[in-house]
Amino acid sequence: MFTLFVILVFGWLFFKSVGLAFHLTWGLAKIVATLLFVVALPLLVVFAVLGALLPLLVPVALVATAYGILKNYA
Repeated sequence: MFTLFVILVFGWLFFKSVGLAFHLTWGLAKIVATLLFVVALPLLVVFAVLGALLPLLVPVALVATAYGILKNYA
């Protein structure tokens, strides 16, 4: 009878520990997701805007260079 009691207690502890592991993992996943949302999302937006505007700055730089060259020789 004592053996059956010990087996039941250890089984109950095992399932409780598995539940605790899932609970801790879910909490950690929420923390990591929050940090990614707070840090990575704004960086993604900034780099996306810079990446989209950078090719547009090349013609502006060429025109400014041409203007500077012409201004010096005129």
